[in-house]
Parts: sequence; structure tokens; C-alpha cells
Amino acid sequence: MFAIFDIPANYKFLVHTHSHIALLGWVYTALMSLLMFLYCREKIKSRGYNLIFWFTQITIVGMLFSFPFTGYALFSIIFSSLFLIASYFFAAYFFKNVSKEDKKRASYKLVRASIWFLIISSIGPWSLGYVMTALGKTSPWYRNAIYFFLHFQYNGWFLLALTGIFLFLLEQKGFKLKNRIFRIVYYLLNSGIVLGLFLSGLWMKPAGIFYILAALGGLLQLIAYYLLFRSVSAERITEYLPKRTFNLFKIAALLLAVKLFAQLAGAVPVVANMVTFNPDLVIAYLHWIFLGIISLSILAALDYHQLLTFGKISFAIYIAGFILTEILISYRGIGYRLGLPLPDNSLYIVLASILLLMAVTKILVSQFYLLKKTPK
Repeated sequence: MFAIFDIPANYKFLVHTHSHIALLGWVYTALMSLLMFLYCREKIKSRGYNLIFWFTQITIVGMLFSFPFTGYALFSIIFSSLFLIASYFFAAYFFKNVSKEDKKRASYKLVRASIWFLIISSIGPWSLGYVMTALGKTSPWYRNAIYFFLHFQYNGWFLLALTGIFLFLLEQKGFKLKNRIFRIVYYLLNSGIVLGLFLSGLWMKPAGIFYILAALGGLLQLIAYYLLFRSVSAERITEYLPKRTFNLFKIAALLLAVKLFAQLAGAVPVVANMVTFNPDLVIAYLHWIFLGIISLSILAALDYHQLLTFGKISFAIYIAGFILTEILISYRGIGYRLGLPLPDNSLYIVLASILLLMAVTKILVSQFYLLKKTPK
């Protein structure tokens, strides 16, 4: 919108706000709530969890009202730091209250690993203070600290937790992944996520070994998800999940497949150099993950347990907005690199984004009808 209207605000500050509230206000809160509902349902109304939940929301609201005006400054850093501390309390509370029976589940082992990645990701934000003081914002380690956080957030915490949630839904219906297959999937996924960190450092054009390690990380994740989905599809997944839930997860899985191949391609030096300093392609990639894979998976899980409701129109508008924004942003990034005609499509991106806003607003409003129907 800044390219169209004269908005009296700092663009970078709003970008910080957008990323923090989207990741923490939407994805983190949804995952925290889902995990508690699935594994510790009897503790949801407990005083301990409510303190953690509402303290977390206060930190998020604090970021919402500090980042737009100051960017990374005193109050936004305080609220961000408090959020990290709240996430540690959530992790400890969750681990403590999962039943011994549930801890035997394959799905729980994936969820447990995802929460450890959540904790590991916090090393990035904690290190920013030292990097900014000792090395400055222009230091490559400033960007690396942010990339470290993002990598372990969406590849480790978000996607691995959602994979665990997906497996949990199947386990509830009697599905059991063979122990041998699960062990392979588990170790490949975790190893791939750790090695995938090198992909985030390729912008520095490091030695060749780092490209090989990044490619290996992408390959391990690709093999792991292939083995997992092949095992699941072999068990006729439609017998375990309602058609709508299955379709949502199927779309998310297709988007995940594209992401995995794109990730693997990103380890090729030519591709890495093309993408690194092309903000439109980076944004398109991140939106593909967050608006596509992650959000659709969360919606599927919430809808399955009737914790959220949405109609076909809301979903159609959301998908239309998602596809249009991806096409427009990606074309701008590819066109810039290949020298294609580049008409100013900022207005079209804004209009396509309005479709996403309409869909989310419609879904939000529909929750009030769900609350009215819920027995007291």
C-alpha cells in the first residue's frame, strides 16, 4: 500500500509488526491451543495454563502496539523477550502434563521435537542484543540471527508440530505408523531440519561444503515426508478423516511438496544467488509456507475438532486471494530477474490482499455464530 498511498507510517516498523503478529499472534497461539486441546484437554481451564495463555497474549498485544511506532526499541524488545520467556513456561507446562499413555504416541514424539526447536529458535532473538551492540545492524550476523530464528520457527516448530497434529488425528481413528518407518521418518526429519539451517546462510556465498550440507538437509526432509505420506496414503486416509479435513490437508501436502523441491533447488548456487537479494521471491516463498501450508493445516485441524467454522465461500475467497498474491508477487520477482515487462502491479497486489482480508474477516465473524451454538 505504501507504493500507492502516502501513508504516514514507517514501512519497516509495520513489516516488523506484520511478521511478529502473524507468526506469534496467529500461528503460535493456534498451535499452543491445539496441542493443549489434543494432549492436555483437562488442563485447558487450569489456573496454570490460563496464566501462561493470557500472559502470552499480553506480550503479543504489547508487540502490536510498540513495533509500529518504534520498530526494534525498548518496549518492543521487552515484550518480545517476555514472549520468549512465556514460550519456555508453555513448553515446560506441556511436557509436564501430557499423559504417560500419550507420550508413547509417534505423534507426540514429533510434537516434542517441534517444541525443542521452538526453544532452540529463541537463541536467534536473544543473540540480537549482543550482535547489535558489538557488531551493529550491518553485520552479517544480524541477518543470520534473524534467519536462525525464522528457520527453526517454521521448519522446526510450526511444520513439525503440524505434522505431529496430523498424525495424532489419524492415531485417534486407529491408524498406527510402523515403528521402523516412523524411526526413519523421525531421524530424517530432525536431521534435515538441522542441516537445513545452512540454506539460510547461503546469502553469504560460503564455501562449497555449505551448499552440499544445505542440499542434504533439503533432501532428507523430502525423503522423510515422502515416506510418511506414502505410508499414510497406503492406509486409505479417507477412511480416517472427513472429506473436508482430508481435502484441506491434501492441498497443504501439495503445497508442502512444492516447498520441499524449492528448498532443495535453493541449495544450487545459481538459484541461491538469484533468490538471495530478490525480496519479492523471498516474500512469495514465505507466504507460500505461512498462508498456504501452515494456515491451511491449522484450519483443517481446528475445523476437524469444531473449534473453528468456515464456509465454502470463505475458503474460496481465501484460496483466490492466496493464489493471486502468489502469482503477482512471484511474477514481479521473476520478471525483475529475467528482464520481463514489469508494469506496476502494486495496486493489484493490494486488491488481491483484500480478498485475504475479506476471507479472514468472514471466518472471524462466523465464530460468533459457532459460540452461540455451543452448549453452555
